[in-house]
Amino acid sequence: MAKLSRTRSAGLLPRWLGRPLSWIARLLYNVSTSGLENLPERGGVLLVANHMSYVDGVVLQLACPRPVRFVGDDDYRRSHWFARRIFRLTGTIPLGPRSTLSGTRRILAALQAGEVVCMFPEGGISRTGQLMDLRPGYDWLAHRAGVPVLPVGHDGLWGSVFSFAGKKYLWKSPRLMPTSVFVAFGQPIPPEKLDATNVRQALLDLIQQAFEGRPLLRRNLAREAVRALAKRPWRVEIVDRTSDRREVRAGQLLAVAAALSRHIRKTIPDRRVGIVLPPGAGATIANLAVACAGKIPVNLNFTVGRAAQEACLRIGEVRTVISAEILKTKFSDFPWPADTRDMTSLVAAAGGKPAIIRWLVAVWLLPNQWLPALLGLPKVGDREEVSLLFTSGSSGEPKGVPLTHRNILANCSQISSLAILPDSATLIACLPVFHSFGCTVTLWYPMLRGCRVVTVPSPLDSRKIIDAIRDERASVMISTPTFMRPFLKKAEPAELKTMELLVTGSEKLPMELYEAFRERFNIEIMQGYGITEASPVTNINQPNPPIVTRSAKVQVGKSTGSVGRLLPGLSARIVHPETGEILPLTSTGILCLRGSNIFGQYLCDEEKTKAAFLPGGWFYTGDLARFDSAGFLYIEGRLSRFSKIGGEMVPHGTVEQCLNDAFAWDPSEAPKVAVVGVPDATKGEQLVVLTTEKITPSDVRERLLAAGLPALWVPKVVCHVAHIPVLGSGKLDLRACKLLAIGVADSC
Repeated sequence: MAKLSRTRSAGLLPRWLGRPLSWIARLLYNVSTSGLENLPERGGVLLVANHMSYVDGVVLQLACPRPVRFVGDDDYRRSHWFARRIFRLTGTIPLGPRSTLSGTRRILAALQAGEVVCMFPEGGISRTGQLMDLRPGYDWLAHRAGVPVLPVGHDGLWGSVFSFAGKKYLWKSPRLMPTSVFVAFGQPIPPEKLDATNVRQALLDLIQQAFEGRPLLRRNLAREAVRALAKRPWRVEIVDRTSDRREVRAGQLLAVAAALSRHIRKTIPDRRVGIVLPPGAGATIANLAVACAGKIPVNLNFTVGRAAQEACLRIGEVRTVISAEILKTKFSDFPWPADTRDMTSLVAAAGGKPAIIRWLVAVWLLPNQWLPALLGLPKVGDREEVSLLFTSGSSGEPKGVPLTHRNILANCSQISSLAILPDSATLIACLPVFHSFGCTVTLWYPMLRGCRVVTVPSPLDSRKIIDAIRDERASVMISTPTFMRPFLKKAEPAELKTMELLVTGSEKLPMELYEAFRERFNIEIMQGYGITEASPVTNINQPNPPIVTRSAKVQVGKSTGSVGRLLPGLSARIVHPETGEILPLTSTGILCLRGSNIFGQYLCDEEKTKAAFLPGGWFYTGDLARFDSAGFLYIEGRLSRFSKIGGEMVPHGTVEQCLNDAFAWDPSEAPKVAVVGVPDATKGEQLVVLTTEKITPSDVRERLLAAGLPALWVPKVVCHVAHIPVLGSGKLDLRACKLLAIGVADSC
């Protein structure tokens, strides 16, 4: 991105006023641009840009070397006396229901006279922080005037006092000046190729490009967490309800982590350090301490089979694990390394209370800028690995997903820009830390952004979660439909009265569960979408934003059945599953994503990495999806042979292979078994075994558990069929198998 020249025009303002206002604006906004070579040097051009704040026009004029004439909302002009003066002074063209004809004529005249005209096709300032639906009209104007449309995306103004971040404008603390703003100019779109889909696609790409310029993304995650905690040392950061209720203040959390980090740096030579702990103060401290020691925390899944656990330790080169003695006893089958350290003993070895008190005094007395230096934390992290998580691949062996400082900081920044987790929220954290949502959203995000966290060790303990919501007056919870379903039987409406938002992901939200929650608790569930490789959140529905000004238009933040709009800074492609052809966003195809929160490569697996990315850095999710015209994403199904059961991905192929091996079936003969996922009212999906052999569900369970598969992966339904559908190539006819399974599952 190129820094902005200081010799650019002040737009259409009178010279005596334009120059001083331009100087003032440059003191307030540090504008960087890219793609200026796409702007024609002369002739009419219609700019279309996203609309994030009341000062978008100021910034766009600073970024553009040619004078820009803006189109503004006529209703807003009529509602505010100062707006009428600004419109008149700047030559802004009013356009609205009462000025459609006159406004259209003025726009056409300006374009035909060779001017640069800018419109905001969303029709108003976004009150969600996301790109809203694009209203028609700009395409007709470009056709009629015979001029190209130049899409422009910008980032950096959402969250300013002139935006609606926090559900209000003006009445919030101003940012430090100057504010960094990034403006990206796209390729001109000729009038004959204009349609709403490709304009939306271009704007998403440009906003994502502008987002990449945020200075925050280059910083060190641990350093940012330390500084954030040091700014609020007296605030209760975590209410740990693992056993007895325990409040942990931000200063205490930081002091223990700081003392522990010194010890880890001295005594653990390995680059990666395993962590096997449930959600709670211990897991948070361990992750922060390992990161502050300059090492990579690896939160390990202690619920999968031993073979998968051993693979994780091997792939991650993990030789040291931080855990607790009680967990070693409880999970005796876990392949504990020889160097497994008890968390309590580790803190004692790090100096115990005297060391913690020394750091606590430092946290209280020293400026927050000094603490990272005392811990030896660099300022820059950027694309270096900072966390390692694992997910299962089609082969059944876990895939290592290294997340960088940029990945996690970007995703936390994206989430922060929305209305779902404000600083005032009290968040129930029950998802395991080895889950990508548990790691980023309920561990790192609260440290960075300041919301209060109430931890419950297991998402399966619904009674304990309900008690925590009631006792702590929790306002937000992130879970899965499977874990939320028991609430309908176990919770009373009064116990959930403080809940403002329930967010679900990991599996599809059944409509009957959605309606039941609305009816019983008067709570609307917001569905989202995320994947480990995206750090993990990519999409989210959010409550419809309030109307806070008399001229504001109704905006929609949610759509039933969708997983919401893309988070700011993400762009998407829809590609044909067979040809790889790029399809319109509104077509159904494979969802591909690009953004700062998308990981770079699988650990030690070049082949899978190559298969996961398309040219241009687009990550191939493997999910069939489509967008509607308003930008809401709908997941239609999964191309790859996986089922999400209880929030976990279960590979069909691995289960089939284990069955073939367990029963010694010859793979060269006609297939004797196929594993298919079918809809299930309780868990979203269930596995069905189609087989030509006389085996029972108990046989399947016994053989698969003996082979080391997790209990969650074991199908409970076995259907006997005359033959397994196959294609001419000999491969399974997956569509036919699924139809057969759905048809016979009820009778099995």
